[in-house]
Amino acid sequence: MARKIGSRYTVHQVIGRGSAGTVWLGEGPDGPVAVKLLREDLATDQVLVGRFVQERAALTSLDHPRVVGVRDMVVDGDDLALVMELVHGTDLRSRLEREGVLPPQAAVAVIADVADGLAAAHAAGIVHRDVKPENVMLDLAAPPGPGGAPRAKLTDFGIARLVDAPRRTRATRIIGTPDYLAPEIIEGLEPRAAVDIYALATVLYELIAGFTPFGGGHTGAVLRRHVTESVPPVPGLPDGLWRIIAECLAKAPASRLRADELAERLREQLAALAGLPPLALPAQGRPAAEEQLTPAEAVYAEVETGSGAHRRRRGPAVPLVSSPAPDSTRDTHTSLRRPSPEELAGYAAQSRAQRAAPPAAGHRRGRQALVRRRRLLAVLLAVVLLLAGAAAAYAAFAHGSGAGGSGAHRPGAHGSAAAHAATADRTVANGTVPQGAPGAVPAAAGGYRPVPVPAANH
Repeated sequence: MARKIGSRYTVHQVIGRGSAGTVWLGEGPDGPVAVKLLREDLATDQVLVGRFVQERAALTSLDHPRVVGVRDMVVDGDDLALVMELVHGTDLRSRLEREGVLPPQAAVAVIADVADGLAAAHAAGIVHRDVKPENVMLDLAAPPGPGGAPRAKLTDFGIARLVDAPRRTRATRIIGTPDYLAPEIIEGLEPRAAVDIYALATVLYELIAGFTPFGGGHTGAVLRRHVTESVPPVPGLPDGLWRIIAECLAKAPASRLRADELAERLREQLAALAGLPPLALPAQGRPAAEEQLTPAEAVYAEVETGSGAHRRRRGPAVPLVSSPAPDSTRDTHTSLRRPSPEELAGYAAQSRAQRAAPPAAGHRRGRQALVRRRRLLAVLLAVVLLLAGAAAAYAAFAHGSGAGGSGAHRPGAHGSAAAHAATADRTVANGTVPQGAPGAVPAAAGGYRPVPVPAANH
């Protein structure tokens, strides 16, 4: 049944659902449109409505072929709607679920298109803040791109910023989808353009590998991985493409590429990726529906009465496009409690503990061999030092005994000393040092051996 939205638009049927509202096929003065009706609780929030009106000029002025354009924004009673360009195609999430991972060349072509759209938005001062496959539309009516890839358009600009009104979220909340959240958002910094680059690189990783680099398990564990873990490499991916992904997933926002740089560098890889089939990777090795959580992660869990085990909270998910089996394992665009500094420190401690865990058998054997070599060297050094010390002590004792046996304590000491001096003079003249004299060196048999004296000493 038809429904009027404002005075200019009529909607006919639902064509998609998202966490922020419902998408309808509609008709306007200039032809078919897509109308996104925001949820009723959002439409009745006066703070959000005020922001909605303020954002109208910025969002409607964003005109780029790689962006699903916002044609109008309607506030009519309890209706709060974005009137958007109608794209004849499907969203990227539906494509992934229906056909699986993309060949690397097709994945790169799709992400390069999205990067072009982000570059235009960032130049206009607009940050998307919720880049994910659900918000990438594949335009099946347009001629395909490199490798037969459909052309891509980024949609839902402004939704995250509109919903993230101060009265709704405050500084203790996170707006976004956990799998794609940049570390700086989790740490409480103001979202800048770099958060979109991080999310887009995560989408590219997912298109190629079939799973996100830090996703899986409970939301708290996902957030910890974003902050503390390095991105796991994708086996079989060409080095050039992997360096681009790793650079865009850097923890420091300033280390990431800009959107225009990302689009350019991705297109440089297209020729090298031609003909490369989809990568056959094993299933994602992250925790599944149940897992033990650290105390810092447990703040996102509900505890089952009596069991004491933390389990992931699951509720009915609303997919972007209707499907027979909604994805109950993926959190959609949501509002989360921001981790405190103490909880973030707990994440880091947990990661350090994991790195300190017992290594694999081969690595452990190598470390044990290294420890044995170091211990042997230490023992040899101790023996050498002990022998050298014993030799020096013996030499000092022998010299002290010779001195104590002559002198004032015995009659004729002066005469003995004089005779000894004369003997020493004769010995030096012959090029040797008398045995038992200062400077003598122990012989191999345990006594003293003469040490030659250079001619310059004569």
